[in-house]
Amino acid sequence: MSHRIIIGIAGGSGSGKTTLAENIASHFGERVALLRHDDYYKSKSGLTIEERSKMNYDHPDAFDTALLLSHLDSLKAGDSIECPIYDYTVHDRSDKTRHVDSASVIILEGILIFENKMLLDRLDMKIFVDTDADVRIVRRIMRDVKQRGRSLDSIIDQYLSTVKPMHEAFVEPSKKNADVIIPEGGKNPVAYGLIIDRIEAHLASL
Repeated sequence: MSHRIIIGIAGGSGSGKTTLAENIASHFGERVALLRHDDYYKSKSGLTIEERSKMNYDHPDAFDTALLLSHLDSLKAGDSIECPIYDYTVHDRSDKTRHVDSASVIILEGILIFENKMLLDRLDMKIFVDTDADVRIVRRIMRDVKQRGRSLDSIIDQYLSTVKPMHEAFVEPSKKNADVIIPEGGKNPVAYGLIIDRIEAHLASL
């Protein structure tokens, strides 16, 4: 069990944490299992799409933490999981799942993964991606318009009503729990290289 490590990559929305996580996963291929916190949003199938669109997705209570913890434990033990898939276009879980095999390195990325004590206890390495707020909101606007079918008005409204206040209440304070703080995430080649070296050293020791 102990030869598998779980790496957490946290940071605000639009910080570059997903890019960093995907770059690491791409580098190591099948030796890495990648989980996204967003896929563990609670199912809201009983609500209308309009009701779902107005919910607070940046509060810890929005996530099915119990399911995520059990999946991390399964992967750490060497078992495979069926990971939920979140559909941003309808603000709800898809009816499909993604099969994830256990791997030597398990990466979990998300905005609030350093906020929860039980999640923190399972992370062997904690990386926080620290990016200026103005850069994050611009990236969020571009992403949500192009990839998630959102309107500019809805993005700005959501940012001001929930994303910004929840970032200040939960995400920013959780930075103190990180082992490493990286400016600019996936666009920081020096930090990326150091993380790759650290993971390589772990894999070489197996």
